[in-house]
Amino acid sequence: MANKLFQSVIHQMKDVISRSVGVIDASGIVISSSDLGAIGEVRAQAAEAVFGSEQGLSFEGFTYKPFGSQGRPEYAVFVEGEDDFAATQCKVLAISLSSLKQFYDEKYDRGNFIKNVMLDNILPGDIPGDIYIKSRELHFDNDTTHAVLLIRLTEPTELSVIDIIQPLFPDREKDFVISINETDIAVVKEVPQSIESKDLEKLARSVSDALAAELYTKTLVGIGTAVTGIKELARSFKEAQVALEVGKVFDTEKTIVSYENLGIARLIYQLPTTLCEMFLREVFKRGSIDHLDSETLFTIQKFFENNLNVSETSRKLFVHRNTLVYRLEKIRKLTGLDLREFDDAIVFKVALMVKKYLDVTPSKF
Repeated sequence: MANKLFQSVIHQMKDVISRSVGVIDASGIVISSSDLGAIGEVRAQAAEAVFGSEQGLSFEGFTYKPFGSQGRPEYAVFVEGEDDFAATQCKVLAISLSSLKQFYDEKYDRGNFIKNVMLDNILPGDIPGDIYIKSRELHFDNDTTHAVLLIRLTEPTELSVIDIIQPLFPDREKDFVISINETDIAVVKEVPQSIESKDLEKLARSVSDALAAELYTKTLVGIGTAVTGIKELARSFKEAQVALEVGKVFDTEKTIVSYENLGIARLIYQLPTTLCEMFLREVFKRGSIDHLDSETLFTIQKFFENNLNVSETSRKLFVHRNTLVYRLEKIRKLTGLDLREFDDAIVFKVALMVKKYLDVTPSKF
């Protein structure tokens, strides 16, 4: 990482300083150089002399100046020559490269820090006050609002997903793209405090479309609520996770699921399966829900979609009104629930969702 970082600067300096310039690490290996053929050379004696002193010094025709991102000499820049010009250029390059490395180290640490906060990987000794202090040190603004988008690939890919997503969020001081595992990428996006769910879904759609265009594969996006402060990121991240899991159960056709729009599904998802089974037995005392055939279930679905309106539902089903009434009466006799009554309709709707949940969920207590 450091050699690539330094090489980009050294390469640009090649046209400014008409001398050989480069960087060695603590073991004396040349890791960056304006002379590409010198990369990999070992200057052990120079390293021993240079890193034994915090000041710059001249050695065998080159001037060296040690530097480090935290004030510890980890690297040394060198410029060909032992004159004042070489010494001055060494000082300038040492300051520039040290600042550059500190910036990238800080960015890397900040990403790891935010990831650990989201995953609750905080050590027992890390009290909330310490977390806020650390976030300030890493220049994370605790007064701004962020929302977490959790992007999940339906199948692994060898391409760098972060490289595809990152250009969509160019402000790396405010937005963070973080790899969670092989299939999950989290985007911590700074948003207005008053942002609406539809705006976050529009943002998620742009990410999903970009990945579809590059990877030719389906992606799922879970959206957490907008939160303020570093500690609350864990909540938004968990909500995004729940959105994906609940969507997988109750709304399999959706690829973008917002926690705010889960409704009663998120409540059912948290219930023990034993309680759900008990609920179904109490609701369907006269007969199991499994006794309903596919045509009847489809009729019920359309009846709910049309807000319990008999005339509208019969029109959508292309059946006579009396035929629909007959089917609803048949359901009432089988289950004891009259779907034309609002209270009974609510109970039946919840029961269908609970049944769907049980069909795909292992037993949990």
